[in-house]
Amino acid sequence: MTQLYRLLDEIEGPLFLHVNKRWNREALNRLFALLTLMGGATFALLSSAAAGIFARGAWSLAGWQALAAVAISHVPVFLAKRSVPRKRPYQVYPQAMTGRRPLKDPSFPSGHTTAGFAMLTPWMLAQPLLIPLLLPLAIGIGLSRVYFGLHFPSDTLAGALLGGSTALLVSLWIV
Repeated sequence: MTQLYRLLDEIEGPLFLHVNKRWNREALNRLFALLTLMGGATFALLSSAAAGIFARGAWSLAGWQALAAVAISHVPVFLAKRSVPRKRPYQVYPQAMTGRRPLKDPSFPSGHTTAGFAMLTPWMLAQPLLIPLLLPLAIGIGLSRVYFGLHFPSDTLAGALLGGSTALLVSLWIV
């Protein structure tokens, strides 16, 4: 696995450093901080549960589907972080910019990106007209993790696939 990570670092290292170092602007700091917050487990679980409880009809169903998808998708995230540990980008690239308290657990896959896609996919399925709004939001959550030096692009891509596919399966199962 170490050789695979070295190959990925060679391929995606320049992309990571470009986003992390060259995009760094005060306005983006605020935007990406908000997006990172939205991808956190607490926000994803609480907002999904609130929609399930307080919304009506298809919106309530999407909330419950999102809640289940976020919870279920984090089982493979937990297992992957323990079985295929990958250093965080700031640990590989000392020049990387990070927040005040960078995470120290393994980088792969991105739990925030997983949560973002798991939370937002049921809403996109419930109302496809929301896709132009919600898909960039979910992608932005993943991008925020690269921006803050916490994940490589492949970590966020894996999280997007994991969260989105889990949400799709849950949405087919919980109808």
